[in-house]
Amino acid sequence: MPVKIGLVGTGTVGGGCIDIIQKHREDFKRHYGIDIELVRVCSLDPAEAEAHGVGHLFTSDFHEITGDPEIDLVIELIGGTGVAHAIVTEALKNGKNVVTANKALMATAGEEIFHLADEAGVEIAFEASVGGGIPIIDPLKHSLISNEISSVLGIVNGTTNYMLTRMDEDGMPYDEVLAEAQAKGFAEADPTADVDGFDAAAKIAILASIAFNSRVVMSDVHNEGIRNIQPIDLATARDMGYSVKLLAIGHRLPEGVDVRVHPTMIPRSHQLAHVNGVDNAIYVTGDAVGETMFFGAGAGSGPAASAVMGDVLEVSRHITLGVPPIVGCTCTDELPIVPMDNLETRYYIRFVVPDRTGVLAAAAEVFAKHDVSLRSVVQEGTRERDAVNLIFVTHTAREKNIRTALAELGAMEDMLLADPTVIRVED
Repeated sequence: MPVKIGLVGTGTVGGGCIDIIQKHREDFKRHYGIDIELVRVCSLDPAEAEAHGVGHLFTSDFHEITGDPEIDLVIELIGGTGVAHAIVTEALKNGKNVVTANKALMATAGEEIFHLADEAGVEIAFEASVGGGIPIIDPLKHSLISNEISSVLGIVNGTTNYMLTRMDEDGMPYDEVLAEAQAKGFAEADPTADVDGFDAAAKIAILASIAFNSRVVMSDVHNEGIRNIQPIDLATARDMGYSVKLLAIGHRLPEGVDVRVHPTMIPRSHQLAHVNGVDNAIYVTGDAVGETMFFGAGAGSGPAASAVMGDVLEVSRHITLGVPPIVGCTCTDELPIVPMDNLETRYYIRFVVPDRTGVLAAAAEVFAKHDVSLRSVVQEGTRERDAVNLIFVTHTAREKNIRTALAELGAMEDMLLADPTVIRVED
């Protein structure tokens, strides 16, 4: 008997899934003994279904999929946490397995969704929610399950990685490279989710939850974006032997889980430093396996559809063989989230300040007052002759002290001409 599938969302990724099913259904039967049949598709635009040759399966009402007793598996690909939440939860309550690519939903309502799946005895799979076509969730839940994972570091947003690469290699300022990314379709008209780190925060919440067996939700993640980064910062980092990446970071510490997203300097000798353009990479360290890296295309119709269909085929195999859900929710340790104020690392800080005597001394005095030791200071001119870039690199300092010092400097009259650029240094 075929596994009957209902798909909600016929956009870029949904269309890719339809194409894969139509192209490879017979291959799946021949190679894996799995027969999957797409019986219903839902979206707001029937033209999308028609374009992929499944107009006869179209409905605009998702209830016709979530409530159809013949459908075994629901694929949710509309994104967001509104209607998508209703689709996923209703499908699970009706005893249907669910595959989703929805990072925001899993990063905010994952606990609820896992409990609903457990109660119904069905599976929820979400490989495509992180890393596009890169297999990472399944390896964390299966291949690396014998390890205690100590850290997960990820370049998990292709838009910002593309922008930082162009700024680094070609010296393009932020505004110009954002416009280029939008023109090429790498960035949305409203780029907030990408450039302010929200997309990466959802993804590291998911990864940290699985890697550390402890519930991490998106609101737990401290996130900062790349709006204040300019070519001078990337050039200075290169001179220091570093690359700048928007890094999603998760560490298991004795006191709990350290989880954050922000621009980060990493040594150019590290593998992540050479992940450029729209590619993604996730670097995982375990006590038995050591250091591993998962690399590949982080977005796009093909890679994302590949990840979705990998989940669909695995869940369909379990349905066909009568195998119960294998690894569900693993967040059983309830580790505390380490406050961002407790972070201790080195910092690169760039100010744009008036070109006048005493500014450097005043800034250095404020840092010393708050127990921030300076390793180096560089002063460089700007296009505006009455302003200079003042660049500090600190020794290891506490985040709380850095923030207090920055607040005091910001409150000083005529001291800062723009918001400071802060980049943490991970060695």
